[in-house]
Amino acid sequence: MNSIYDKLTTLDFVIVAVYLVALLIIGWVVSVKQSKKNETLFLAGNSLNWYSIGFNMWGTNVGPSSLLAFASIGYATGIVAGNFEWYAFVFLLLLAMVFAPRYIASKVSTMPEYMGKRYGDSTQNILAWYALVKILVSWLSLGLFSGGVLVRQILGIPMWQSVTVLVIFSGIFTFAGGLKAIAKVNVFQMILLIVVSLTLSFLGLQKLGGIDVLIAKTPSNFWNLVQPANDAHYPWPAILLGYPVAAVAFFCTDQSMVQSVLGAKNLEQGQLGVNFIGWLKVMALPLFILPGILCYALYPELGNNSDLAYMTMVTNLFPSGMNGLVICVMIAVLVGTIGSSLNALSTVFTNDIYVKKINPAATIKDQIKIGRITIAAGCLFAILIAVAIDNIKGQNLFNIFQAVLGFLAPSLSVVFLLSIFWKRTTKKAVNATLSWGSAFSLFVGVLYLWIFPADVYTIWPHFLLISFYIFAVLLIGAVIISLLDKSPETNFSVEVDIPKTSKKVKLLFGLLGIVILCLYFVFNGN
Repeated sequence: MNSIYDKLTTLDFVIVAVYLVALLIIGWVVSVKQSKKNETLFLAGNSLNWYSIGFNMWGTNVGPSSLLAFASIGYATGIVAGNFEWYAFVFLLLLAMVFAPRYIASKVSTMPEYMGKRYGDSTQNILAWYALVKILVSWLSLGLFSGGVLVRQILGIPMWQSVTVLVIFSGIFTFAGGLKAIAKVNVFQMILLIVVSLTLSFLGLQKLGGIDVLIAKTPSNFWNLVQPANDAHYPWPAILLGYPVAAVAFFCTDQSMVQSVLGAKNLEQGQLGVNFIGWLKVMALPLFILPGILCYALYPELGNNSDLAYMTMVTNLFPSGMNGLVICVMIAVLVGTIGSSLNALSTVFTNDIYVKKINPAATIKDQIKIGRITIAAGCLFAILIAVAIDNIKGQNLFNIFQAVLGFLAPSLSVVFLLSIFWKRTTKKAVNATLSWGSAFSLFVGVLYLWIFPADVYTIWPHFLLISFYIFAVLLIGAVIISLLDKSPETNFSVEVDIPKTSKKVKLLFGLLGIVILCLYFVFNGN
């Protein structure tokens, strides 16, 4: 019995069909116009200002997957997921003040290029391969998985069919030039998602009878950001120690996040953009988490099916037609994410591996052919990984996201932190951490998520603590390799022209820090 599907009307399905056809038409028009213009119009050319950077980074960071995942953990555990948005302040500050000035001083456009300038071609090659794995797993497969969860909730079909439908949609959009169209309407769709979530929270509070009734109907620990050390879901040591490992890798080293800052008009605009995403993250509670907590109070019968929280709220509180609009906006944004991930995958493989290492004399025709083969292979791999992720038992959507990112992150965090803060770090240490360290981390992740799942083998520590322990082992290993290296190759490009940070940027980060501290005091008094 699929209660969400049963609540959808003919009007909802008509709206979904009209919206998707309209997007295809817009996509075709955009592609025809674009083919008559110079493609370089799509390059930022160091022209981005602070609000473009902030919205772009936020759009990369959140989306339909965030709505589903945050509502899921809100339903299961309350506001503890707020830590993943508000604690991020520390790592946004690190990006703005420490990493961004050095990236800009190095005049690079990609993260593998930055590390290549420091440690040579071999490091750049390893990081390019790692970038492929990261795009395939963290962007493409997780995006596809969350989309599959959404389509499965709506249509009541198995996961493999849901993700196949999404991949076919993405292929049609890409073929029709719809990806560029989605990029053009993406800001509108993000704003629409914000309006939808705020409306959902407002209607939920109205139906329930206000904040006081909500607090009375939820356990008191639902409103605490910091949970006891013996908490089954998110004990404070796990968040304090484990979250930074993923956060450094995500905010400070991930190409998808950092490239917006690299495209800034100047350093100050880049830093103000990073500050702006911090202010946008303050809104996480009413936007993402509150709908899940309201669902707990209104529809407790969901029980362990917390992943259904967001769509349960949508289909029960919104009128006919509005449901269809919400669904097609979420699917369109997901298709945009999947399409751009496929594009990034083919670009990295074709440029950094095929042309550079396999066939330097490749013609444009060869490159397009390899790019298409990479996209096809990426689709198949992503479907397989999404189905494998779906077989992870005993975890909700949010935990799966954080666990997968937590196992991808340690080697990246170690290498970038050491490169910035310890000049003695050697090429051998960096390459060993990126190759063997990454393999070790991913192996532990496979053991934890599939072979000896944590809900059966309760001896496992919290997945965030496992991520921290791996980080500590790799950090100590990298330091030892560097110190034992008799002929160290450090190869540091001299960063003499690191631009200075303005007083305005420092003041705004200070204000944001005070707001975050106040939130921690307010939501920790129970």
